[in-house]
Amino acid sequence: MLRLYNTMTRSVDIFVSKTEGEVGLYTCGPTVYAYAHIGNLRTYIFEDILRRVLVEENYRVKHVMNVTDVGHLVSDADTGEDKMAVGASREGLTAFELADKYWAAFRHDMARLHILEPDIWCRATEYIQEQIDLGREMEKRGFTYELEDGIYFDTKKLGDYGRLARLDIEGLEAGSRIEMVAGKRNPTDFAVWKFSPKDEKRQMEWESPWGTGFPGWHLECSAMAMKHLGEQFDIHCGGIDHVAVHHSNEIAQVECITQKNWVRWWMHAEFLVLPKQDDGAGTAKAGGKMAKSGDNFLTVQSLVDRRIDPVAYRYFALGAHYRAPLTFTWESVEGAANAMGRLRNRVIALGHPAGGSVSEEHWAPFRAAYRDDLNMPRALAALWGLLRDDTISPQDQYATLLRMDRILGLGIESMKEEKVEVGREILDLVDARNAARKNKDFAEADRLRDEITSRGYVLEDTAEGTKVLPAG
Repeated sequence: MLRLYNTMTRSVDIFVSKTEGEVGLYTCGPTVYAYAHIGNLRTYIFEDILRRVLVEENYRVKHVMNVTDVGHLVSDADTGEDKMAVGASREGLTAFELADKYWAAFRHDMARLHILEPDIWCRATEYIQEQIDLGREMEKRGFTYELEDGIYFDTKKLGDYGRLARLDIEGLEAGSRIEMVAGKRNPTDFAVWKFSPKDEKRQMEWESPWGTGFPGWHLECSAMAMKHLGEQFDIHCGGIDHVAVHHSNEIAQVECITQKNWVRWWMHAEFLVLPKQDDGAGTAKAGGKMAKSGDNFLTVQSLVDRRIDPVAYRYFALGAHYRAPLTFTWESVEGAANAMGRLRNRVIALGHPAGGSVSEEHWAPFRAAYRDDLNMPRALAALWGLLRDDTISPQDQYATLLRMDRILGLGIESMKEEKVEVGREILDLVDARNAARKNKDFAEADRLRDEITSRGYVLEDTAEGTKVLPAG
């Protein structure tokens, strides 16, 4: 049976949906003021695997994803500059044009990574009334209060606030969690609605019962998830950084009204991290999680510019469990690209034969892996175990690969032979590299491989010799 980790319970449990055969799934989507980085996209790959697994387990999935196109403030602290306004000014666009540009870019990145689009996209700007209505309900029940800059949620009035993150509310000091806004009653209180500055007209602002302004950024997910999935649904996903603030606040906004446990399963992906690096001058550059505001910002296009197929990054992401931090290096991603090259060659060698049957001997360990809290490293091991088994006919191998790829999303069916025109200069480098290996000069062999890679090719060492393949 399918077993999934639940952040709320801190345990891996047998998954049972609220309604038999159906799953309501909400995934926190992009904030469209800039390109998504590949750390963000690791989370979307995990969510895509989850959705594919649920479908494979015969659930009818209703997948909802938000698009944060409202001009929220830069930090969780309800202070700072408006992300959309900053981005619009940077690019000479209106905030609405900026949102359209980066939502389209995000969808393009999804396609390049073989991530399925949700059944329902929710753009926050199209659900302002629903957000106002939810704010009014909180107000009626006495959970909000007004300050000079907006309407705030009083977290102390909700007895179990912060249970998702196991927050020690009493132990928190003012400003220890997020920067305190003057007048806030508790360090965990957050904005439901922010007022526009009196001396400034914002590009994104709306009339409300409280005055002209814009919603706090936690409000949209609560309102849109309730609209499409109801007062109780099955799974809510996001990055691990959402647990302490964003998702805790979402829960508070809904459960103060419904008095019900809102979401049955909370699931979160860990960070993509970069190792510390020497800058060449003897100073270590900080590693840590990838962030839009940092100097470690890499996009899908960054991969393409290095001649790495984006699907190789998907393969790389599947090489670690979604609940474990994943360290990014160019060497490790290039290793994933090489593995994808080997997989492509094996698939091409099979010849896409028809008429095969799924091998239960190899499908069973693959299924056991994904049912064990989406253990994709074990699933990949099962795939390679299938390819190494010479007792399975090409027809059955291919049929089983296609079944596995319904989960993995690597595009096995579309893997075709590519004619590669390799110039004499590259072939000479390959010969020199093979000579260096034969002479056990591995440093020189590695240098020559890197030179070949920099020119747009990757090498695959096989029993028949070294093959030269196009990178990506």
